[in-house]
Amino acid sequence: MGNDGLSAGAAARRLGVAVTTLRTWHQRYGLGPSHHEPGHHRRYTVEDMVRLQVMQRLTAQGVAPAEAAAWAQRDPAAASPPDVSGDQFSEAPAGGGQTIALGPHANPAARGLARAAMRLDGPSMRFIIEGAVTGRGVIPTWQHVVMPVLISIGERYEATKRFIEVEHLLSRTVTEVLAGVPRPPRDREPRALLAAADEEQHTLPLEALAAALAEMGVPTRLMGARMPSQALVDAVVRTGPAAVVVWSQLPATGRVEQLEQLLGVPNPPLILAAAGPGWPPDALPPAVTTFRDLAGAVRAVAAA
Repeated sequence: MGNDGLSAGAAARRLGVAVTTLRTWHQRYGLGPSHHEPGHHRRYTVEDMVRLQVMQRLTAQGVAPAEAAAWAQRDPAAASPPDVSGDQFSEAPAGGGQTIALGPHANPAARGLARAAMRLDGPSMRFIIEGAVTGRGVIPTWQHVVMPVLISIGERYEATKRFIEVEHLLSRTVTEVLAGVPRPPRDREPRALLAAADEEQHTLPLEALAAALAEMGVPTRLMGARMPSQALVDAVVRTGPAAVVVWSQLPATGRVEQLEQLLGVPNPPLILAAAGPGWPPDALPPAVTTFRDLAGAVRAVAAA
């Protein structure tokens, strides 16, 4: 950036926002360009750009614009902005959740994620989820940031039969972030096998489980979606896992005979778990474990 600063268009391009957004921040919150020469338009200095970056980051994470602007106006070296991906899971500022109803106790990161999802803003979604994973870990991010938004989008779809594209992009972004969680060293043999039931296409909860286990240093084999019953049996026989988790999202895919086949292998796993709402709880064999949440699944698989 030269000594003369940046024009509004150049500043907007550098931040990846619209020029109208910068004008709004200038008019409403005083975050405008400070360099001025008579007869010329004002230009954004380095200090102005730092303030705009703080404003951009906090609003993307769900902080109300007025509060974000107040933090941005402070000296960045002297004041730290609020941590919306840390330990606080308090009620969001007024005005959050304008497009997806998340409830009064949704945390600011979830509200920011919901807004970014409805804008189909992949970079902002990734920024928010990565920040939450780094600050809190996979399990709190899944439970308090990702799941509330996924559930609310599903409810919006049921009411309107719209916004499938929102769910798809959000799911893809979550997948990418979870896949980026560092895995255990290659020389550690995976003793946990995770797979979706036959014809089951939903795998996001399994991806969250694999990432959460990786945080604990537990390697896994994630087999993916629509795992045929015989192929799953073959995989279990060949690898001898201590724990097998089979996910079913829908009742049509939660067929108990898939689990019974796994119980019949020569050396069955120590833990065979039926995870997900698709399984009929009253029809499961006694030897099959069920999980209530991600944290419980991580504890059980890690112990096995």
